[in-house]
Amino acid sequence: MTDRFRQAMRLMRRHNPQDREDGFALLRPHAAEHLDQLIAEFNQEQADHGLRLWLLELIGAARSPQALPLLVEQLHNDNERLRSRAVSGLEKLNTKPARYELMKARANGLLDRPHTT
Repeated sequence: MTDRFRQAMRLMRRHNPQDREDGFALLRPHAAEHLDQLIAEFNQEQADHGLRLWLLELIGAARSPQALPLLVEQLHNDNERLRSRAVSGLEKLNTKPARYELMKARANGLLDRPHTT
């Protein structure tokens, strides 16, 4: 785990909203470099819903096919905000499998309308 990742996660776990924003901003341009760590943090985090949303947003920002299984899993989440982040991540990924999963979710009524990023 890199110092940047540790520092960003430490900031994102603080109570100060500006610190949390700073941690997110620190990781955003480097999301692809830290994808494995982001996925691990997302899967471990249960208490802080806001942090889970940001982690999923960063995972989507990585635009990596490696994120597809998690994004598809969250596409079926009961929580609309997590589902929305998953849609955004799949749209950013923009691969044939990602587009297929979005089409399938819309056809099955899981998503009401196309999402815009």
